[in-house]
Amino acid sequence: MSAANSDHPTEIVFEPEFIAGLKDIYEEKILFNQWMGLRVESIRPAGILAHLAMKPELVGHFAYHRMHGGVISAALDAMGSLAVLAALGAQHMAELPAKRLERFARHSTIDLRIDFLRPAIGEHFTIHAEAVRVGARVGNARMEFRSADGKLLSTGTAAYLTS
Repeated sequence: MSAANSDHPTEIVFEPEFIAGLKDIYEEKILFNQWMGLRVESIRPAGILAHLAMKPELVGHFAYHRMHGGVISAALDAMGSLAVLAALGAQHMAELPAKRLERFARHSTIDLRIDFLRPAIGEHFTIHAEAVRVGARVGNARMEFRSADGKLLSTGTAAYLTS
């Protein structure tokens, strides 16, 4: 996944209040994300970077100590959602950060596809997500779930309601 999207020729810099608000929603207020231990490292209009550490509660296959597919799906869905909200926020920079954060209330997943390419075995994982298109009613995202050494383990695409 590219670090910068050609649709964003000049990088918009979000206010600390907007970034803190999005992190609070995705790391604390969504209790399932909190339970998983999902941590957002960066939020930019061009993409999201997050981390997830393995813990016993996330194991899906006890004999191989690999992560449960539902956890991978949930992490990819959450970060795809965040990527779309970030891109949507970039489209409305004239609004105050609090007003842009209110858009989360109307935001929901309407389609999700996950491809599991390799077992997620390890202690640390990264999630990259970027908005592919954000329209007036629907936003689309592409996501990647990688091992600590960068190996691609799962990919996802999703559509989210934006209004």
